[in-house]
Amino acid sequence: MSRVAVVERPLDVAALVAEVSSPTDGAIATFVGVVRDSNAGRPVTGIDYSAYGPMATRELEAIVAEAAAAFGGVRVAVEHRVGTLAVGDASVIIAASHAHRADALGGLGFVIEELKRRVPIWKREHYADGTREWVHAGSSRSAPLSGGVA
Repeated sequence: MSRVAVVERPLDVAALVAEVSSPTDGAIATFVGVVRDSNAGRPVTGIDYSAYGPMATRELEAIVAEAAAAFGGVRVAVEHRVGTLAVGDASVIIAASHAHRADALGGLGFVIEELKRRVPIWKREHYADGTREWVHAGSSRSAPLSGGVA
């Protein structure tokens, strides 16, 4: 069983782990991405995440299908939160389950890296000085409205 969702509510790692759990699997790997308190030396007070939901969901589904094909049928549950998040809030959770740890970990790693690269989810950081800037995926540099992924 695999599932993806872009949601506006707080995320629950235990719920995603339960979704992918199976008595046939010996490994469950999880990733929890949280809002940190600084970026590139600037104090961060929160982040706004926004997404084009239908496209983000379709791309996440494609990524999870690719992970299953590449990592022996790994089962994956992914949720990404949108809206305004505070420091310490979970923005993304991925749970991956497989009979073997290498496939669970490999599938998990593949999903987070492809999510950051391909999924239309953007983040705008709020700084302690009152400014806000859109941030590119995988970088600490600010960006115009083209944004960046979680």
